[in-house]
Amino acid sequence: MTTNLILTNSLDEIAEFVTLLVIFIIVIGITYFSIRIVGNIQKEKLGRGNIQILETQKVSNTKYIQIVRIGKKCFAIAICKDSISYLCEVDEGDLQFNTDSSISKSSAESFKTIIDKFKKDKPED
Repeated sequence: MTTNLILTNSLDEIAEFVTLLVIFIIVIGITYFSIRIVGNIQKEKLGRGNIQILETQKVSNTKYIQIVRIGKKCFAIAICKDSISYLCEVDEGDLQFNTDSSISKSSAESFKTIIDKFKKDKPED
């Protein structure tokens, strides 16, 4: 009788563990797909605008210089912790983009490159 009780308790614990594991996997799956959907919506909103960041250069911890295209014109702006300042208008023909450097890519493209490298380096099961 005690053997049956111990066996029943073990099976109950295993069933409870498997149930929790399945629920955890379902929650992780729902989270993953909702983040993908929200990310795609945000990506579409960013891609439709007339403002595009062409290049960003860090000057110090909280100061950056960016070249921004608004419509068909390009501008250099300084971004500080609490302010954004107009520096000058830039002729797009004068700009040189280094395609080998990840600095000239937008933040989203750089992040995508890092994620792709991580996926390639990840060992297959």
